[in-house]
Amino acid sequence: MVEALKKLKLFGSRTLKTGISVFATALICLLFDLPVIFAVVTAIVTIENTASDSIKKALVRFPASAIGAFLAATLYGLMGQTALTYALAAMLTIAVCHKLKLDDGIIVATLTAVAMIPEFNSNYFVSFFMRLGTTSIGIIVSSLVNFFLLPPDYSKMIYNNVKNLYHEAANVLEGSLPRCMNQNGNHAKQMQRAYRQLTFELEKTYQLSQFQREEWKYHRHSTREMKAFNFAQKKLNTLQQIVYHLGNLQYVKLEENAFTSEEKNLITSIISTMAEILRTPSHEMSDSYFQQIEELDKEFWHWKEEHIENPTKYRHHFPPQTIIIYELLSLHDVMEELRDISRERHQLIHIPS
Repeated sequence: MVEALKKLKLFGSRTLKTGISVFATALICLLFDLPVIFAVVTAIVTIENTASDSIKKALVRFPASAIGAFLAATLYGLMGQTALTYALAAMLTIAVCHKLKLDDGIIVATLTAVAMIPEFNSNYFVSFFMRLGTTSIGIIVSSLVNFFLLPPDYSKMIYNNVKNLYHEAANVLEGSLPRCMNQNGNHAKQMQRAYRQLTFELEKTYQLSQFQREEWKYHRHSTREMKAFNFAQKKLNTLQQIVYHLGNLQYVKLEENAFTSEEKNLITSIISTMAEILRTPSHEMSDSYFQQIEELDKEFWHWKEEHIENPTKYRHHFPPQTIIIYELLSLHDVMEELRDISRERHQLIHIPS
């Protein structure tokens, strides 16, 4: 049934696990005639991205919940059910948990504290252990469901992201030279937004990679899966270097006639070829492309020798033209490394368009 629901694509794995956790938690509480609401709320907020996180945070949430329940019982005994009781229970629970470095349990502990105040009976001791017990049921059930049922697999998402990120990097690269020469700002703002989105998606993919590493500590994976994952990590690390150089290009501004038409044609051609190389899974490079890089290298030294002097006679060691060429040559160096690591292994994470 679970697999059938998953195939419908109406619910994601995390949503399904939340529903199953709530069902199992409520069933246990009803069988033993225990209050359901505390356990169910706890089960909802304790489903995690990985089994590893579920186990680690469960060990934090139990003592945090005990602190919340204790503070609520104490404050209710001193002041009864007042607005101040709720406020102090929430504030003190947050403060104590933070002080004890139980931050991952703050939400559950605070919910436990404030939700149990209206449910106290005359025996505080029994109420305390009953509320703590039902909260613990929610934590334990959600942790077990997270560990054993529908273990998350982020690998396909990571591989798709890697492919898309290289395409996005190619688009940013192609828009960099027009952006540098455009002083009006519309194209510049558009490319800067594209660059920020690229860096955001890159960080998000690194986070997914961390989730996958943690997940594999507790679930089996094949040698091929590990090889593919390691290759994807190398491509991500290389992309991080590419993004660094693309970022440097975002801050260079050129005059419209900064380059001669021959220089501009050479740079435009190289950028276009680089973008195509980034989009190609194997990242192969042609002989004609290497010849263009040789020409660009000569241009770099030409610009380096002819430093520009402004009216105050200040000597600019790196005029904008030199920076543009330097960043493109640096990009080429990184892309050569990318080609070397991709030649034999690009099929490992190849995903058809």
